[in-house]
Amino acid sequence: MNSQHPLAEGPHPSRVHALLMPWNRFWSGAWSRRLNMGGHWFPIEVLIIGLICIAVPYFGSNNIASIRDYTFWTPMLSIETEIPVVYWTIIPYAALYLFYPVTLILCPKNDRGRVEMILAMQGMILATLFCTFFFLFLPTEIDLRGAIDRDSMNALEAILFDFIHTSDKPWNAWPSLHIVHSYLLARMMTVWVKREYIDRPFAKPFLVLLWVEFTLLSISILTTKQHFLFDLITGLLTAALFWKLIEYALSIAERHSPSDIAKEAGWD
Repeated sequence: MNSQHPLAEGPHPSRVHALLMPWNRFWSGAWSRRLNMGGHWFPIEVLIIGLICIAVPYFGSNNIASIRDYTFWTPMLSIETEIPVVYWTIIPYAALYLFYPVTLILCPKNDRGRVEMILAMQGMILATLFCTFFFLFLPTEIDLRGAIDRDSMNALEAILFDFIHTSDKPWNAWPSLHIVHSYLLARMMTVWVKREYIDRPFAKPFLVLLWVEFTLLSISILTTKQHFLFDLITGLLTAALFWKLIEYALSIAERHSPSDIAKEAGWD
């Protein structure tokens, strides 16, 4: 039988679900400062901690795989040679980096929202570690950039392609972390908009725009030659799996007060 967390209603469905429970004492410093700057500092601090926990394994595995220069398997399909480069799609591709600050802005400025942000960040950290396992031990070079013609780009497209190619070596193939992060952030934003802002005039147009952007982003990883089709499929599957795990963790914020959660996790 799987162990039971005091905040859970019963035994966890699996040991993986248990990993999504509030991490004991890990967030105590950030929680103690949650009201600093009128509550505006807390999401920034959680983002900084989360990005460190995400960036170190991501860029570490990316650089190690690049240095090793070993491809375990190339999942390229013949149909992918027929997918054209669509240069303007680098814009929705790069728009992922707007998801992070917008998620911070939409996070409710109360303790329930803060607990939910922590639980979602834990899920994103674990999803990143899951993906980097494959980047390290089953590495795949995404050898598609030769199809890109700089002379066919406008100035903005060239800047964005240069930024992506400079900062991101082509060894983070599958599952696509670009898809995993964008999906999880989009789902979290959707939860908060529907619960906290649904009566605002911007709510419905924002959600439409958000999911249109996610669709374009999903297509763009192929049309910018950043990923194989297999990376997209495994990225979507991984994202769906981790969202179910995050939903499981978020359910404790529905059943328990933030103060009880913080006390049980050793944050207070």
